[in-house]
Amino acid sequence: MSVYLQDIPLDEAQAKLWEELSRYGWEGLLGKEQIPVDENALERVLAEPVWAAISSPHYHGAAMDGFAVSAESTSGATVTEPIELRVGEQAVYVDTGDPIPLWADAVIPIESVEPLSESGSVAADLRHPTRIRIRAAAVPWQHVRPMGEDIVATQLVLPSGQTLRPVDLGAIAASGQTRIWVARKPRVAIIPTGDELVPIGEPLEAGKIIEFNSIVLAAQIRSYGGEATRFPIVKDRLESIREAIARAAQTHDLVLVNAGSSAGSEDYTARAIESLGYVFVHGVAVRPGHPVVLGMVQRSAEEQSQRSHVLVVGVPGYPVSAALTNDIFVRPILEHWLGKPQSSYPTLQAVITKKITSPAGDDDYVRVVVGKVGERVCAAPLARGAGVITSLVQADGIVVVPRGIQGLEAGERVTVRLYRPPEEIERTILAIGSHDVGLDVLAQFVARRQRRLVSANVGSLGGLIALRRGEAHFAGAHLLHPESGVYNLPYIRQYLPGQAVVVLGFVNRLQGLIVPKGNPQGVRSLADLTREEVRFVNRQSGAGTRILLDYHLRQLGIDPHQIRGYENQEFTHLAVAAAVASGRATCGLGIAAAAQALDLDFIPLFSEEYHLVFPQQFYEDALLAPLLEVLYDSRFRETIQTLPGYDVEPMGKLIARLGAGGN
Repeated sequence: MSVYLQDIPLDEAQAKLWEELSRYGWEGLLGKEQIPVDENALERVLAEPVWAAISSPHYHGAAMDGFAVSAESTSGATVTEPIELRVGEQAVYVDTGDPIPLWADAVIPIESVEPLSESGSVAADLRHPTRIRIRAAAVPWQHVRPMGEDIVATQLVLPSGQTLRPVDLGAIAASGQTRIWVARKPRVAIIPTGDELVPIGEPLEAGKIIEFNSIVLAAQIRSYGGEATRFPIVKDRLESIREAIARAAQTHDLVLVNAGSSAGSEDYTARAIESLGYVFVHGVAVRPGHPVVLGMVQRSAEEQSQRSHVLVVGVPGYPVSAALTNDIFVRPILEHWLGKPQSSYPTLQAVITKKITSPAGDDDYVRVVVGKVGERVCAAPLARGAGVITSLVQADGIVVVPRGIQGLEAGERVTVRLYRPPEEIERTILAIGSHDVGLDVLAQFVARRQRRLVSANVGSLGGLIALRRGEAHFAGAHLLHPESGVYNLPYIRQYLPGQAVVVLGFVNRLQGLIVPKGNPQGVRSLADLTREEVRFVNRQSGAGTRILLDYHLRQLGIDPHQIRGYENQEFTHLAVAAAVASGRATCGLGIAAAAQALDLDFIPLFSEEYHLVFPQQFYEDALLAPLLEVLYDSRFRETIQTLPGYDVEPMGKLIARLGAGGN
C-alpha cells in the first residue's frame, strides 16, 4: 500500500509497526550463539538461563589463616583453663581458602592460639608447632566457608534476558560454566543520504554539511545492544538510494535511511522503499521528528529462508529528530529482538520554568535542564530546533507534552524523563538569565569541585523573573537602568521587591557591533544601522543587550523601525555572531568574545557591568559554596581575562545586599 506524508498519532504508528513485524516473523529472539565466558561477554544478553554446574565453594574451606579443629574438641577452654591440642591429630594448619579435613568443622585464627614445642615452650615455627594452646572454645563452622555458601550446584545463577555485567561473568565462571548462550546481536544498516553531506575531515564550503548523524545513530544502536554498519554517503538519486537499501536488506535485520523524508521534491526515501516493497507509515504526529517513514522491503529469494521482508525506517535528517526517532522506534525493537526487558528512563516531578507552546495534534518532546532549587525541582526548556544537537548534549531529560494539549504554562507541574541519574540533579546548580561566555568557563571549573552548573538563556529580565518564582539558584544580568545609569539594582528592586538578594560583580565587558571580517559595509556606529544596505540581527526582548541598544538609540534619537532586522531575534551572543558569519545579517550588537569565536570583526561601543544575582538563601547554601570559591580562583580569573573585551576586576566583589535588611 502507498502512504503519503500524513501525520498519524504516535501510538497508532507504533501499533502498525509491531503488526508489520509480526507479519514477517520478526518476533522474539533473532537467534542465539554460544560464546566463551570471558570479558568479551560483557553486556551481551543471555538467551538461555545459566544453571550452576558445581557448588561454590565446592568444598568446606578456611575463611582465615589458622588451625582447623573439631569444635567439640575445644569445649571447656577458657582463659584460666586453656586446652592443648596435638597438631596433626586434633589440629591442622590451614591458609585462607584451603580445604579443611573432613573431621574438622571450625578454624581458630592463628592469632588466637599459642604454638608450643615438644618441651612446652613457645614454638619458633608458628605454622608447624607440635601442639597448640587455646583459651576459648570454638563454635561449629566458625571461620569456615561451607560448601555451597555462594552457589549450590543446579541452582539458577542468572535468568535469560539478563544483560551481563562484570559481576555476572564472575558468578557464571564460579558456577563451573565455561560457555553461555547469548542473543545474536541485531544487525542494523545506517545509510546517510544527501548531496549536501561530506565526510568528517573533508573541507567544507557553503551549502555543505558534515555528516555526523550516522555516528550518533550507530552509537545509539550499540548502546541498545545492536551491531551497526555505517554505509558511505549516498547521493540524492532515487536509483542510488534504492540500490543501497536493497543491498543492506540482504545482510541486515533493520535498515535506517537518514535523509529528509518530507513531501519535498528530493524526498526519495519513501519512493525507494515502495519500489522494493511498501510504506505503511509516512508521518508521525511527534515533534521533533514527524516526517518518519516506516516500510517493508523484500529480500532476494536466497535470503528468504526465515523472513522475507526487512523493516526500513526513514529517519529525518535533522540531528535531534534523528536521535529521538531512533530512541522512540528503534530502541524497543532491538530490546525485543534481544529478549531484554523494555527499558525505561527514571522520572521525577518538576515545575516548568517557561511557557511552552506546542502543536495541538503532536506529542511534543521538549528538552530541559533540571535542578533542585530549594524544595522544588525545576525544569528549564532548552532550544527547540530540530537541528540543535547541542540541546540533546545539554539536556538532563525530556518533558513530553501529549497531543491535544497546546502547551504548558510557566510553573505547571510536569514529569521529566531523566537522561541522568537522579543523584546528579541533587548537585546541579541552575542558572537562568543572560548568556555570557564566562558562565561556560565557570561551569568547567565548578565541575572540578563536584558540582554541575547548567544554564538556560532567557535574558536578564527573564532571569530575575525566574528568581522571583523560585526557579533558579542565581541569574546573570546586565540591565542598564535608563534614568539612573545604574546596572541591575533598580530592576532587582522592581522585580524582586522585599526579597533578600546578594549581588556580586562578575565581569565588565565591551559591547559593540559584530561585523563580517574586513567590515565590508564600513559599519562604525549605531547610526549606520539605519542605512538601507545594513541588515541587523537583534537580541530578544528583555535581554540586557536589547535594553542597552534601546537606551542608546533613544539617546541618539533613532527610531528602531528605521533599522532593517530590528525584529529578528537571537537568544545568545554566539547566535548573533553566527547570524553574521552566515550572511543572514550584516551586523549585530554583542560581545567581543563572540566575534572572536567566529573570526569576525568587532567595533567596540560601550562598556557594561555583568552581575550575578543570588537569592540570599542560595548564596548561603552549601550547594553553591564551590561556585563562589571559583570566583576567587586565580586560574579562573586568568582564563576569563584572556577573553577579548573582558575585565575581571569586579569579580566576586559585593555590589549590594537588597531586601530583608539590605538597602
